[in-house]
Amino acid sequence: MRIEQLEYIAAVTRLGSLRRAAEELRLSQPALSETVRNLERELGVDLLERKRSGATMSAGGRELLPHIVGVLEAVDRLRSAAGEQHRVSRMVRVGTVNAATVPLLIPVVRNFRTAHPVTQVEVVGAQQAEIHRSLTEGGFDLGLVNHLDGDDVPAGFESTELLRGRPVVCVRPDSPLASLRVVSVEDLLGVPLIAMRAGYVMHRYVHRLLGGRAPSFSYSTDGAEMGKLMVAEGLGATVLPDFSVVGDPLERSGALTHRPLTDDTTRVLLMLQRRRAESVPRAARDLYEAFVRRARELTAGP
Repeated sequence: MRIEQLEYIAAVTRLGSLRRAAEELRLSQPALSETVRNLERELGVDLLERKRSGATMSAGGRELLPHIVGVLEAVDRLRSAAGEQHRVSRMVRVGTVNAATVPLLIPVVRNFRTAHPVTQVEVVGAQQAEIHRSLTEGGFDLGLVNHLDGDDVPAGFESTELLRGRPVVCVRPDSPLASLRVVSVEDLLGVPLIAMRAGYVMHRYVHRLLGGRAPSFSYSTDGAEMGKLMVAEGLGATVLPDFSVVGDPLERSGALTHRPLTDDTTRVLLMLQRRRAESVPRAARDLYEAFVRRARELTAGP
């Protein structure tokens, strides 16, 4: 058994594809596949389930994953002690529910690139459940997720509150709702509503807000960024955390505006999460700290 075999398995699990793992590792896909199969034969366990849609950890692989991660973390500690703070080929993967993408994530990635010019950052949009699963399995290094105030934080993760905001109605400036100081539920029911798909926190919030009533017409979309684009194109209104709208290029250009909801005291939290581990690669640790610093700047204001 060789360390690179375990690194290859970790890469396939993280990327969900033999092809993508081969590209990242700069190997041919047949060579990578054969290396993984050799490890499976040595362990006597099928580590991967291979499907047309990609490769995922099998049940047996998930049982062994903590041990594989433990070995790789021990190797990282050894390399760190020997003076290799991080490998130049390291990729940091961030799963995000696409909230606060521009005012928070983009400046962080830009500044991180300056400090880590050879470290790649991959930002992946996903639902919260998928982000938690990928953090647990090692597919993501960091996760940006929304919580409603009072939600339980999953065990096994380090969680840091980055931003705390309130739900707002996001509309075009020429929308009838933009002429209002605050928007009521009745007002919201009278316009086409662009809702997040089931699985997003804001879907859960809006369902609770409307109390089972249906708007005049509704669309469903995946993530805040597409929702804002649809609003800017005049398809309707959407409900998002204010920190996902304020500072967005569409808001700065005047294509979007927002209004508070009547008598609503709900708070939405943007949380940064990572799997608890004895050793965290330096690049992932530095990116985590960069998110925290940027959040403090946004909270402090001008």
